[in-house]
Amino acid sequence: MVLLTVPGTMGVTPPWARDAGRICEGSDTVATVVLFHSVYGLRPAVHSAAERLRAAGHEVHTPDLFEGRTADSVEAGMELKDEIGRDELLKRAITATAPLSERGLVYAGLSLGGSIAQNLALGDTRARGLLLLHGTSDIAEDAAVDDLPVQLHVADPDPYEPHDWLNAWYLRMRRAGADVEVFRYAGAGHLFTDDGLDDHDAESAESAWRIALDFVADL
Repeated sequence: MVLLTVPGTMGVTPPWARDAGRICEGSDTVATVVLFHSVYGLRPAVHSAAERLRAAGHEVHTPDLFEGRTADSVEAGMELKDEIGRDELLKRAITATAPLSERGLVYAGLSLGGSIAQNLALGDTRARGLLLLHGTSDIAEDAAVDDLPVQLHVADPDPYEPHDWLNAWYLRMRRAGADVEVFRYAGAGHLFTDDGLDDHDAESAESAWRIALDFVADL
């Protein structure tokens, strides 16, 4: 497992850390990626993220789990999520990915979308990889995968992904059989890759996407 703090972190490094020098350059392999949006809905930042992946040669799908609705704040987005319900969101996500799953999908997501992506990846024996930006999810006790590559990019600190949670999440993912990397970004906001939000941190976003694109290319 890997953890890299980008850029320079202060304080004690958690037990899931490693050196950035071990990041590998990606291959030319093309992947089919399904990218799930955050509680803000399918906003321009999601399309921009998808275009980054497409520019690298990947096929990218961006399901609209909110069916055309978007939110202007976290609070409004949480209300929308709760109105739809977690089970319905997962049902919509499964419906969107089922016709593609035999290809061996790379599941990806932003914040809430990361939670959705994780649930689907752990339940899909054909999953090729899991890319998490800003969010994770609970893990079932009986979850099991065969060395599923997983990469997480998260702000440090992040009020939604505190260190204690990440420690427990990492241990459970490893117990489930995943091969996990975690990258932290000191001083960035929660959704730091979204240039339409106050959370945005341009340097951290570029670092995250550079590493993420190498990850997807190497799957």
